[in-house]
Amino acid sequence: MTLRLVLADDSLLFREGLARLLIEAGFEVVAQAGDVAGLMTAVGSHSPDVAVIDIRMPPTHTNEGLLAAAELKKMQSRIGVLVLSQYVETQYALRLIASGEGGLGYLVKERVSDLSDFAMAVRRVGAGELVVDQLVVEQLVARRRQGDSLSALTGREREVLGLMAEGRSNQAICDQLWLGAKTVETHVRSIFSKLELNATPDDHRRVLAVLQYLRS
Repeated sequence: MTLRLVLADDSLLFREGLARLLIEAGFEVVAQAGDVAGLMTAVGSHSPDVAVIDIRMPPTHTNEGLLAAAELKKMQSRIGVLVLSQYVETQYALRLIASGEGGLGYLVKERVSDLSDFAMAVRRVGAGELVVDQLVVEQLVARRRQGDSLSALTGREREVLGLMAEGRSNQAICDQLWLGAKTVETHVRSIFSKLELNATPDDHRRVLAVLQYLRS
């Protein structure tokens, strides 16, 4: 199924370039907007599968995209919302997914340079998954690495932890690291045990548990 997208960014050149890349990747861009009002109108008119939103838009260029994401999920809970940021802003990323709802993502704009990774992120958000930029996860892990229980994790377990925090399922971790399913399950159990987190088969709750630990 071809995913239908709405794009919102106040930079015309970035927006048009992103639209072209997404169309080439197999998506249908049904509308574009340069501000939140235009975004809301476009979503109401076209009922897209995913809205791709810049985090800083008029009039204040602060967190309009973040607020718009929350409003869109209230309007249409099924819609996927992927927020793009120019910088790694961990507090915004964590606020975005704090509700535990699926179909939410936060990526740094420079990741758009890798079209295959970006297209996969859009599809994951459209499928109801949580997507957190690896750069955000790396910053959170780096802050906690010294002097706490992260030091008890092996190098491989830290790799798995990072992918868990990005919202990857066990199968996706298997594919990424070329590991067997039982091996990944063992690593996940060990991570939850060492970090004293409650294990859960629910991917959303697992992501939230890991991110809660990393930011605390």
